Amino acid sequence: MPELARRRPGQSALVTARQEQDECEILSGVFEGVTTGAPIALLIRNTNQRSADYTELAGVFRPGHADYTYERKYGRRDWRGGGRSSGRETVARVAAGAVAKLLLRQAGISVRAGSVEIAGIRAEVFAWDEVEKNPVRCPDAFRAAAMADAIKAAAARGDSVGGIVACEAIGLPAGLGEPVFDKLDADIAKAVMSLGGVKGIEFGSGFAAARMLGAVHNDAMLAGGRFASNHAGGVLGGISTGAPLHFRVAVKPTASIAQPQQTIDTQGNPVTIVVQGRHDPCIVPRIVPVIEAMTALVLADAWLQHRAGARL
Repeated sequence: MPELARRRPGQSALVTARQEQDECEILSGVFEGVTTGAPIALLIRNTNQRSADYTELAGVFRPGHADYTYERKYGRRDWRGGGRSSGRETVARVAAGAVAKLLLRQAGISVRAGSVEIAGIRAEVFAWDEVEKNPVRCPDAFRAAAMADAIKAAAARGDSVGGIVACEAIGLPAGLGEPVFDKLDADIAKAVMSLGGVKGIEFGSGFAAARMLGAVHNDAMLAGGRFASNHAGGVLGGISTGAPLHFRVAVKPTASIAQPQQTIDTQGNPVTIVVQGRHDPCIVPRIVPVIEAMTALVLADAWLQHRAGARL
């Protein structure tokens, strides 16, 4: 599955060296190349796990991870890589998102994303066909090289870096989303914020809108239902406007770093740890297809609801 290959670990020197083929088995819901109407069940096996890498961490809480909160909530946790809080669980999201993308394609809707900032280095050119041509998935080929160098430098120091991903949905009709509790932007925000490592999201002008005048931020309307600008990011009142849906996502630096860090053990005693193992010095390049997948899942639901309403 091409979508899983985009997320797969070990695809370049900039990501974790873990090798997972991420082969997807379809257990139900598809027959002779088409859906049957039954639930689609997908199975993706882990084949390159190394739980021994985490043995020394069984009795301590890793800074920046969900170890502490899981322990406090459930009274136990899976210390072999994080369990449910591991980035490994996003493989299932990408597989499901691939199905949603096929559905959206029938409606002429496409979703694309790219790394527009890594380690403070910002893209200045947005050539979306460049995204899959460089290992950081940046639409700016020149800045992509600088981003890659920054990731390598952080890894050499045993550190990590974060960044920003921009995502767009093209071809949306006006009218997707509900006016109050199922606003389109709210549903996308919840879906994207459910990803580990994501710390913020903004639509259209986002936080910059706080520094703009209304006369500037308002998107003037033109003949035919078009807009002169898109500060709203393609959503007004929680409903799509027909303009491209656009948002940006803040991704934190990878929590697992090979530097001494202060923490506590399960008894509350202060300890210093160094997290070993195979970890991404930057998760931004690999989270790009995951953000696309979560967006596609939300849009597929919204489109089906909209289509059903149009038939009433």
